[in-house]
Amino acid sequence: MTRRDQLLGALEIGPQWTRRQADLQADFAPMAQSPGAPIADQPASADRHTDADIAAMDWDALQAAVATCTRCDLCRSRTRTVFGSGDPKAAWLFVGEGPGRNEDQQGEPFVGPAGKLLDNMLAAMSLRRGRDVFITNIVKCRPTDATGKDRAPTPEEAAACRPYLQRQIALIQPQILVALGKVAAVTLLARDPGIAVSSLRGTVHRYGPLPLVVTYHPAYLLRALVDKRKAWEDLCLAMETRTIAAGAG
Repeated sequence: MTRRDQLLGALEIGPQWTRRQADLQADFAPMAQSPGAPIADQPASADRHTDADIAAMDWDALQAAVATCTRCDLCRSRTRTVFGSGDPKAAWLFVGEGPGRNEDQQGEPFVGPAGKLLDNMLAAMSLRRGRDVFITNIVKCRPTDATGKDRAPTPEEAAACRPYLQRQIALIQPQILVALGKVAAVTLLARDPGIAVSSLRGTVHRYGPLPLVVTYHPAYLLRALVDKRKAWEDLCLAMETRTIAAGAG
């Protein structure tokens, strides 16, 4: 048994799924998608960093700006901001929805059980954190409801954080984006929030000039084990797409 077979067995998703090259080439063709400015602009913030300021920042300045951000009310309840982690020149950019309780406490994205599953998914792709991968979220502070439980970020919160993510993408210059879950997918692709993740899977979308593949959020996969196989199909599509993108570059 190969190392990859062992990893796939640990994920309970079976052998690698592949697609015909002709189908992949068709999926990779440019689509009529909105480029990377999907959410309506917010009014000018009271925060000292304007959108134009953020768009001109280098990596260190951007991290510092996120750490002190007050662009939305999520700053009032956070413990730490979660800028993201990994290789700042990564070919792969994985985007989730927002930090949860563990991430808020540690200041790192995707820790705890969902983070362990994401690490296994990366390992099955011969990737790992800190090497050719960067992981971040749509929002950099933990969204919570009135009872203190995790919730999805609102469109307004996503819009307030959008300039940070856009600048991360511009500085990293990844070859491919992977949207983890519904919130990341509909935000990046400017889709109706009511759309199902299942309808966005299996296609190579575009975020500006970049290919983008949608898959399920690891936290969802922990609750819906039957969909792990579908997630592996998405990752295979992403790997094949990245190979084409790298060859074209």
